[in-house]
Amino acid sequence: MNTVRLSDHDNVVTAIRPLAVGDEGATTLIPRGHKMATQAIAKGQPVRKYDQIIGYAHEDIPQGAHVHTHNLDFRNVDTEYEFGTNLRPVAPAAQKDSFMGFRRPSGRVGTRNYIAVITSVNCSATAARMIAQHFTPDRLAPYPNVDGVAAFVHGTGCGMAGDGEGFEALQRVMWGYARNPNVGGVLMAGLGCEMNQIDWLVEAFGLTPGPLFQTMNIQDVGGLRKTVELGIKKIEAMLPLVNEATRSECPASELMVALQCGGSDAWSGITANPALGHACDLLVAQGGTGVLAETPEIYGAEHLLTARAADRATGEKLVGLIRWWEDYTARNKGSMDNNPSPGNKKGGLTTILEKSLGAAAKGGTTPLTGVYKYAEPVTARGFTFMDSPGYDPASVTGQIASGCNLVAFTTGRGSAFGAKPSPSMKIATNSEMYARLSDDMDIDAGRILTGKASVEEVGREIYEMWLRMASGEATKSEAQGLGDYEFVPWQIGAVM
Repeated sequence: MNTVRLSDHDNVVTAIRPLAVGDEGATTLIPRGHKMATQAIAKGQPVRKYDQIIGYAHEDIPQGAHVHTHNLDFRNVDTEYEFGTNLRPVAPAAQKDSFMGFRRPSGRVGTRNYIAVITSVNCSATAARMIAQHFTPDRLAPYPNVDGVAAFVHGTGCGMAGDGEGFEALQRVMWGYARNPNVGGVLMAGLGCEMNQIDWLVEAFGLTPGPLFQTMNIQDVGGLRKTVELGIKKIEAMLPLVNEATRSECPASELMVALQCGGSDAWSGITANPALGHACDLLVAQGGTGVLAETPEIYGAEHLLTARAADRATGEKLVGLIRWWEDYTARNKGSMDNNPSPGNKKGGLTTILEKSLGAAAKGGTTPLTGVYKYAEPVTARGFTFMDSPGYDPASVTGQIASGCNLVAFTTGRGSAFGAKPSPSMKIATNSEMYARLSDDMDIDAGRILTGKASVEEVGREIYEMWLRMASGEATKSEAQGLGDYEFVPWQIGAVM
């Protein structure tokens, strides 16, 4: 087999290996992962993959021709949405699974136990990093239940409006990281004169300062050196208290997994993403939660999700996000088709419509139970959606702020990514890349393409690794020390 057809209604197939002229009827060279027309497609006619429209012929496309950016046009979607017409509730699992997690006073459960140094503004970023870097493995050795001291610094916090979407999103991120169940202690560090005042955050979200929640400003303390010294003392006082947390048996229903993809290729929607979707279904059957994000990367596939909406209001919220993004890109003189990236296109993805159909598969098949703003706390159980850009670090930052205690990340081109305080697993879409990036990849979903494993078998493998990760098993990204620089709050609005 040299090609794969995803639906009998498709007019393209995907090349499993490079096709020379004459192979499978090819009239031109077809790179691996790219599309070949299986019939003549007239100019202006739709091109179909996954039994969905992924674009329109820019010119007459002969049978056997390479179909890609040179002859395929993108058009904005104009869809009549259906709500709740494809509801497939999952039966509760007969066997209740568990993991060894950190049960917090709030009742939520962590998979890691970090102390977080969170900055309110970029001006305090250096101080926060110096404080966190002081706590080397040797200094943390007496505290075996503490996974580390991590600095969460960013490039905004001032030069912004003091209200509105951007300000509210940043505050939700800070609050969300402070309250994430993978965080046992928090030190918030500011400059003092920034727009994003720590005191406002504490008041707005009802945070209560105490031994495990401390704040300070450089201007009040007396400069960088004194701030670093004071921050170190504050965390030294926290360490014995955070170390008192121990793992205990907790139900799998307490897992909330960020469903993420990056560096996608033509196989993402065929192997890794459907397998991750099956893992999500297994988790939902346990009463757990999967959180899909990256709104621009479901564009053109959102109708598949509205049909799964548990009620019309939930589906309408998702459509509202799509309309916001159409307006957002238009007023910034952009296009929703700016995504896929050059790497995605080299891997065979041509339009955002094609990419989205594959990306949506990460959400499995169960009903969509909730739709949330960026970094808004996810309170519904089951399969949910959180608004975010397609930029992976910004998207995962929002998911963790929303409460995700694990991250599952599929990739086809290859992506080195981690995201403290939540452990990130990597799922390769193809076996060649898995072998090439073996130090970074946790799961090889490319076996689905070669027939060595089914989607369900790889999905089960992913789910079972979640239980081990949640119990403390290090992922390959964790083992390499990734996760300290991937905190990127979505910056919305004018920089002033």
